[in-house]
Formats: sequence, C-alpha cells, structure tokens
Amino acid sequence: MGPDKHTVRPGGRGILATAVTVVCAVTVLAAPGTAFAAPGPTPSPGASASPGASASAGGSTSASVTVPPDKDLEAVQAKLDKLYHDAAVATDAYNAAEEAAHKQSAEIVGLAKKIVKGQQKLDELKERAGRAAAAQYRTGGLPDSAKLMLSDNPSEFLDGAGRVLQGERATKALIREVTQTQQDLKQYAADAADQWNRLEAGRKEKAAAKKKITQRIAAAEKLESTLEKKQKERLAELERESAYKAQTAWLDTGILDEIHSKASAAGRKAVAFATAQLGKPYVWGAEGPDSYDCSGLTSQAWASAGKPIPRTSEEQWKQLRHIDVKDMRPGDLIIYFGDASHVAMYIGDGAIIQAPRPGRTVSIGGAGSMPILGVVRPDA
Repeated sequence: MGPDKHTVRPGGRGILATAVTVVCAVTVLAAPGTAFAAPGPTPSPGASASPGASASAGGSTSASVTVPPDKDLEAVQAKLDKLYHDAAVATDAYNAAEEAAHKQSAEIVGLAKKIVKGQQKLDELKERAGRAAAAQYRTGGLPDSAKLMLSDNPSEFLDGAGRVLQGERATKALIREVTQTQQDLKQYAADAADQWNRLEAGRKEKAAAKKKITQRIAAAEKLESTLEKKQKERLAELERESAYKAQTAWLDTGILDEIHSKASAAGRKAVAFATAQLGKPYVWGAEGPDSYDCSGLTSQAWASAGKPIPRTSEEQWKQLRHIDVKDMRPGDLIIYFGDASHVAMYIGDGAIIQAPRPGRTVSIGGAGSMPILGVVRPDA
C-alpha cells in the first residue's frame, strides 16, 4: 500500500520521511499531542450536528449530546487559541524576568565581593598611613625635608634628597590609592543599589506574568470543561484539520524542493536531545528534565550540544542569526507569530519538534502549521 494520499505532494522532497514522521507522531503521541497528523475524512456538512454521529472510543454512542455546528466550535477554538497565545506571551515575559533575576543576583553577589575586598584594601591603606604618621611622631615630628636642610654632610644631603623624593612619591601614591579605593567602593555601592532596584522590579514583572499565565490557562481549562466528550473530539479534529491545511499550503509552495542543507554536528546533537524529550508534558516556565515549555526545550537542546542560547523565544529571535527559510537545516529554530511568542526546532522534511502549549506534550508537528515569523541558527 502506498503513502497516504494526504501526505503525497507532487514534486515534493522527502515525502516518505514526512509520512513516516506523521505516522510516528500519531502512534507514539496520540492525536491530542500532535499538530502534523493528516486529518481523517471530513464529515458531511450536517453530520457534525447530528446526535450520535460518531462512536466513542468504546464503540458506544450518546444520543443525549448534540455536537454544535462547526462554526460554533471554531469560535470556541479561536477563543482557546487566544487564551493560550496570551499565556505563551506571558510565559515568555516570566522566563525573561527569571533569567534577568539570575543575572542580577549574580551581579549583586559579585559587587558584594568587590565591596568586601575594597574595604579590606582601604583598611590596609589606612593602616599604612597610620604607621607612617607614628614613625614621624617617634622621630620628633620633623619631616624628612627638614632633617635634610639641617644636615652638614653633602653625601648625607644627597642620599637624604633621594629618600625625600621617594617618600613624597610614596605618599602621593598612597593618597591616590586611598582616594581611588574610596571612589570604587562608592561606585560598587551605587551599582549594587541599582541592581537591587532592578531585581525588585523584575520580581513584580514576574509576579504579574505568573498571574496572567495562571488566569489565561484557568480560563481556557474552564472553557474546555464545558464541552461534552463529542464536542471535544470534534474540536480536536478541527484543530488537526486546520494544522494540516496550513501545513499543506506551506508544502504546496514547493519549499521543500529548495531546502537541501544538512544538519551540522551540533545541530544533530540538538535534534537528538529534543527527540529524546518526546511525550514529556508542556509546563510553562519549565526547562527540563521532566517537562518543558517551548523555549525551555529549544534552549536546553542547544545547551546539550555545547551552544548556550537565550532562554526565551523573543530573545532567540532577537539575538540569533536569521536564516532564510529555504536555507534552514535540522537543528535550526523556527520562530512563530508576529510577537515571536512560540519556537520549535526544525528536524527536516518539513517537520518540527515542539512543546506546544498547556495540556499537550512534546511532539512532532508540521513546520508550516503555524504562521512563521522567521528562522534562526544557534550555531551560525
């Protein structure tokens, strides 16, 4: 039996590999966790509104549940997409605040160490100055220049002149060092205060992002809980159909005919890491090892390949080198939506690995199943 007719695109490249990818995604992860599976036969226009139009997993039907028209479920899907998108944006903000907090905390610790070291140095300098003053007192309080003027011995005069010059230089150097150390300590304290203020502002931003995430996810879950089993099944089917339609349109542009690049050594390692996480749950703010959010997965995959990258999808888009879609290779990251709120890893043949959203697992999907903002390369 040949490939499923839904996966065959005339003139396409890597069709068999893509078909295998789809089958693996469906059989290993099950439908709710995938976004690349070809949908089943589309029901007739009136079928979705008929009670008992489809059988449940156990083969029984429920005449008490009426599946609403697709347009109503599409409105529900649009609302769910909006809620989860808002949660994704807030998750990126939360992750950014968390990353900044780690950096600021490290800088505060570093400044504290500099302050301690600087204070120790200042104490030592003051002690040196005190010893010099005590020595002057013990010798009658006359400075070396006065003693020099009172000397009758030319040799002693010349030797003394050198010592006076050295002493003056040493005194000036001591004064300069004390002054510089005091200025350094003042600057360290100001920098530490600035970092504390930023840290506090970051805590507030993180708390606000966390509140928004939990609110949006709770609203989405509440909306989904109002649906009956058959409604949820049809909603999942509509989602798969939408993703498949977008993927097919992307493939029909002939894009795979233009993509020929092979993965780099680091890219292969990153893909291997991401593949090993298949089936693990999406959890916002998570970066492994048991769960991930979208950028947590991609950042950890590349860290495992020896190439640390920014934590958030927004910063990955900002900081990593941009690559034309036709030039992308396995391991490259595809950034989605106009606000760079989602990221996935390209694995070849038109497929991606991603941590989609709450309630889903790390799964294989279609690279064109969502609006592509652009592609970045961590090891450019």
